[in-house]
Amino acid sequence: MNGKAEQTTRFIISTVAPIFNKNGYNGTSMSDITAATGLTKGAIYGNFKNKEDLAFAAFEFNIHLVVEKIKSELAPIESPLAQLRKLISFYRRYRHYTIDIGGCPIINIGVDANHQNSELLGRVQDVIQKLQYYIEKMIRNAQEAGEIKLDIDAHAASRSFFALIEGSIFMAVTMNDDTYIQQMMNLLDKQVDDMMR
Repeated sequence: MNGKAEQTTRFIISTVAPIFNKNGYNGTSMSDITAATGLTKGAIYGNFKNKEDLAFAAFEFNIHLVVEKIKSELAPIESPLAQLRKLISFYRRYRHYTIDIGGCPIINIGVDANHQNSELLGRVQDVIQKLQYYIEKMIRNAQEAGEIKLDIDAHAASRSFFALIEGSIFMAVTMNDDTYIQQMMNLLDKQVDDMMR
């Protein structure tokens, strides 16, 4: 792929990623895509096999933005326990970080794709499993560092950790009330306190 084609592909993805995230797969029409990009349907299909292919790329683009932001906040921190606390702090401000892309791509696309697009749902599930794995790894690293009790089930803790995060985001968005997030992050802070040696 030459430089101009790559540039066009990136432009299309970055332009339509928030649209797919807000409207969902079925709710985003080709006319929405051509209107936003200023490109013809032929130009879009010259860069992507079909609308589904573009939806996958848009989801991955949005997830990449979120994950890179998390990585940038956690990277300077050496202590696994401090990283876990920083992750909680990040999610306290999560809606602020995702407002430009139309909200949480895991919730938006996960709910939209369920019963409608099994492959897209599978990609959401893969992301959830990876994020849960990274939380589990932080907990295990904290156990090895002597910061968290060894009898804590890191796998189970990571699943409940992530469920509380995403559940609180869902409630905050649905009820338009960020206190759901703040209350659940307070609860996670307490859970981390309870896990400490």
